[in-house]
Amino acid sequence: MDGRQFHVRSWALSGLLLLLVLAMGVGLYHTQIVDGAYYAELSRHSIANMETIEAGRGVITDTNGQPLVTNRVSYQVTLDLGRMGEKEQRARILLRLLEVCDDCGVEWSDTLPITTQPPFEFTEREPFHYRTEDEQGRTTWKETRLFRLAKAMRWIKSGDGPVDLPSADELIDTMCESLEIPTVDRVKARQVAGVLYEVYLRSKDVYRTPYIFARDVDIDFIAKVKEQGLAGVKITPVSVRQYDTPYAAHLLGRVGLMDAEEWAEYKEKDIDGDGNPDYEMDDSVGKEGVEQVFEEWLRGRTGLRSVELNTNGKVVSQEWIREPVAGSTVELTLDIELQQAVEDSLAQRIPNLSGRNTEGAAAVIIDVKNGGVLACASYPTFDLSRYSADYNENVQNPLKPLYNRALLGTYAPGSTFKMVTGIAGLEEGIVAPHTQILDTGVYRYYNNDGPRCWIYNQSGGTHGQQTVSDAIKNSCNIYFYDVGRRLGIETLQEYAAMFGLGQKTGIELGERAGVMAGPEYTEAMGGTWYPGNTLSVAIGQESSQFTPIQLANYVATLVNGGTRYKTHLLDRVVAADGTVLHEYEPEVLGTLELKEKNLDAVKVGMLALTREGSLARYFTDIPVKVGAKTGSAQVSASSKESNAVLVCFAPYDDPEIALAIVAEKGGTGSELGAVAADIFRWYFREEIAAMNPVPETPAESETSNAPVLE
Repeated sequence: MDGRQFHVRSWALSGLLLLLVLAMGVGLYHTQIVDGAYYAELSRHSIANMETIEAGRGVITDTNGQPLVTNRVSYQVTLDLGRMGEKEQRARILLRLLEVCDDCGVEWSDTLPITTQPPFEFTEREPFHYRTEDEQGRTTWKETRLFRLAKAMRWIKSGDGPVDLPSADELIDTMCESLEIPTVDRVKARQVAGVLYEVYLRSKDVYRTPYIFARDVDIDFIAKVKEQGLAGVKITPVSVRQYDTPYAAHLLGRVGLMDAEEWAEYKEKDIDGDGNPDYEMDDSVGKEGVEQVFEEWLRGRTGLRSVELNTNGKVVSQEWIREPVAGSTVELTLDIELQQAVEDSLAQRIPNLSGRNTEGAAAVIIDVKNGGVLACASYPTFDLSRYSADYNENVQNPLKPLYNRALLGTYAPGSTFKMVTGIAGLEEGIVAPHTQILDTGVYRYYNNDGPRCWIYNQSGGTHGQQTVSDAIKNSCNIYFYDVGRRLGIETLQEYAAMFGLGQKTGIELGERAGVMAGPEYTEAMGGTWYPGNTLSVAIGQESSQFTPIQLANYVATLVNGGTRYKTHLLDRVVAADGTVLHEYEPEVLGTLELKEKNLDAVKVGMLALTREGSLARYFTDIPVKVGAKTGSAQVSASSKESNAVLVCFAPYDDPEIALAIVAEKGGTGSELGAVAADIFRWYFREEIAAMNPVPETPAESETSNAPVLE
């Protein structure tokens, strides 16, 4: 090749290289200058997440606006696996996070039904299936969440034939292999597997759904997590429930994470009607009490926010798709100061009753003019703020502090039922207010060895001639035996039903209906009904069992003239913007057209009990007239112990409240007079203060009369 050819080729190659450089330059120019903004924008919008923003739960107040349950700021830990990298890196991050948890004593969510220490065992007898009943009562088996997830993730073998179910050890090994979890330390491996199990339960689209790993973590934990710089681990502020009163624990209830059954119920709920489900699997819901029954009012509407991240994971922009709306305020009929007076009195008085084995008690106060529950207490009680911490201790406590005796406990009414027998006899014309019946000590209508009056058993004496007012004051059994026999069991049952005894009162919380004695119930229990059983029913014995709230509402119905209201705790609901969403209207369940003279005759007997009867000593300093009736009922045929029962109302001339108190194995109802007096002293404290004004001191008098010097 001569020199000339060499130069031609060199120049050709140089020209080609120059063209390539120019082409690259033009490309870079277009990319960085002409289309630079476009590509920069594209890089900034490469990742877009949808975040759910929790709305504050509604406040619960008493009838005076006093906050009972509010919210406080807490911090929770969420995990976003999509930002943790590949499986191996993800496992390392989770192991470091769990080490911080162990150091700080933080508990995390782990419902994988496998023990946390090897050799691993299932913590449920049937981890893959559970038994349930359909609407026809037929038993069926359903797949558990573990089984459904294990199938979806191919952790268990399922082909055309039967499923080959692994042991707990085998399942952990399979999970670790599938999720690339190091197995050098099997305890740590089980912990990571539990966390990832929780994550994969949440959604098929796990890389877009943050998982709530731990709740209510402290500042020390937060600082240590920040130091580690763990990708995909996020700490966010949230609101949690705060109990602003130690009282009314059985009524207010609590919130907690949903279990499988609750999730099945809530996951499709669309409370606000926007076409989107309002609940996620990690949401807290009302578990009991007011928190549960008014869930739809208290729950706010969650917000939805679009968050755009650049390729470095930094937030570029945020846009609200739907702003969160706080839950509504639920105002109750409850007066928390009255509730406190009731609970404090029960706690002070009940342990000191003469009944040696007194186990528990309950008291309910109802507004006689609308059925509103002003106080509803069960003794012993518990601390709502420590519900989880004290749960095992409370469950094992033989006095059952978690049990709501006021709504769920059923007790024989004893002599407090005698007003039903008395008013029925008067209204049916069996007796008149002035009719006298002779107390013979023993009721010999059926045989000479008939049932006896309590005074005859005690001293061999009798009450002599008794009107209905006398019989109520003296609790004369013979009078009510005779009236009850002449009425018959059907009429007694009819009047008991009209007063709501043996029926639910309608309160929003769970309650029991109790039992009104009669042939039907006795025969259903395998017994035989005899005419003499009616005598026992007439004085509140036999098989009648009523709740304390029923007893209070029965007395309220009696003294307001015969209007039986549905009992209720809800007063009104107010939205976050102040709009009144709901206001309770009193609901009448039934009406008795009681003759005034008959009602007066019964009330006179109840008044006499507090003026000159067994309760008189308790009410000497109460400035208003109080009507009452005591009762005691044998706990069982084999027991000599009796439950104590007391019902009251006040003021006598224009009744405002009705009160019922029951003490298990508490002896006689008259001993509960001290509790009733405590309650009435608080309720009528202004009247007491007006009757006993504080005298001015000489210094105050001189000061008030001194001339003003300019």
